[in-house]
Amino acid sequence: MTPLDAEVRAICERARKAARKLAPRPRAEKDAALEAVAQALETNASTILAANAADVAAAREKGTTGAMLDRLTLDASRLAGVAKSVREVVALPDPVGEVVSRMTRDDGLLVSRVRVPLGVVAMIYEARPNVTVEASALTLKAGNAVVLRGGSEAVRSNAALAEVLTRAIESAALPADAVQILPFTDRDGVRALVQQSDFVDLAIPRGGEALIRFVTENARVPVVQHYKGVCHVFLDAGVDLASATRIVLNAKMQRPGVCNALECLLVDAKDAERILPPVAKALLDAGCELHGDERTLALAPAAKPAAAGDWGKEFLDTVLAIRVVDGLDGALAHIAEFGSGHTEAILTPDAARAERFRREVDAACVVVNASTRFHDGGELGLGAEIGIATSRLHWRGPMGLESLTTMKWIVDGAGQIRA
Repeated sequence: MTPLDAEVRAICERARKAARKLAPRPRAEKDAALEAVAQALETNASTILAANAADVAAAREKGTTGAMLDRLTLDASRLAGVAKSVREVVALPDPVGEVVSRMTRDDGLLVSRVRVPLGVVAMIYEARPNVTVEASALTLKAGNAVVLRGGSEAVRSNAALAEVLTRAIESAALPADAVQILPFTDRDGVRALVQQSDFVDLAIPRGGEALIRFVTENARVPVVQHYKGVCHVFLDAGVDLASATRIVLNAKMQRPGVCNALECLLVDAKDAERILPPVAKALLDAGCELHGDERTLALAPAAKPAAAGDWGKEFLDTVLAIRVVDGLDGALAHIAEFGSGHTEAILTPDAARAERFRREVDAACVVVNASTRFHDGGELGLGAEIGIATSRLHWRGPMGLESLTTMKWIVDGAGQIRA
């Protein structure tokens, strides 16, 4: 065992011990710790923002992309939003101990299924320092310990946040080891973390495709993938043009560097001549670069010719692929081939076509007549999210508190024996 492996194992073992202490603690104690965290974020804002500014400056000097810089950056408003999200978690019901089902058997046994914490969660992510806080808040509220491995680009931010978190948790008399930051930011640290099958119960990678593939290929613990967001919007024939333009602009341009941003616009050929030119103009006027197929170029000549790799690409930038398709069948076929299972939307006046889209699209979230940007834990009522899972087991979509629990069977008897 290398020194790195030994240190990672020791961190995870401490997390396991902390998880055992944390699991039975009542909601009031966990909520008090989270309120202490929110207050500490506000009190230590200047220190946290200074550390983040140093990370951003270093990343900019290295030529980091605009989308990555956006994910990395904390300002006073965003940090206040992070503290707010922690308080939103405080306000949420505690899932631990919830009785999911209960029945009395013919022999008099009372059989129940109850939510319990998962145990130890390994959270592996890039760039986003807000994840350090939100993942910690959610895992702690659900009674779990968490081992966090942030990216090298946010090393100063995460160190400052970790110090604030652990001091706040300890001040509330909860085990400080319930939240730990892995001191290694290279792939060897990730590999060691996801192979701790004795101590880690679930790994959640959140970041680029290369990171997620590395975790999946090297893990000896269960993995919930938070894969790329290749999100489509299909503009159906007859769609209201003003509404469609507003929704498409929001889905693409409100925040282009996030996973629920629109990456490919599909337009029904039957109505493309009416729909596409004004929508394309609005996107171009907003500063978006368009990559279109031949039918798109005929109606939006300011677009650039799309390359084969533009279909299924997560641009995470002010770049959008556009394809004219033959009706709903064409849209469904394109999404089936190029979608990543994240978010797919249809804008349509037709209830039957909307229902078919809901039924046939295979994705974590299907949206009808609204922006893809609503596929977010906060927008869907979960409070802060740990990420958006695109895999099927054990969770799909935004991971809030409920996703960080598992089930335990409770059997209450009065002396019964099995015949």
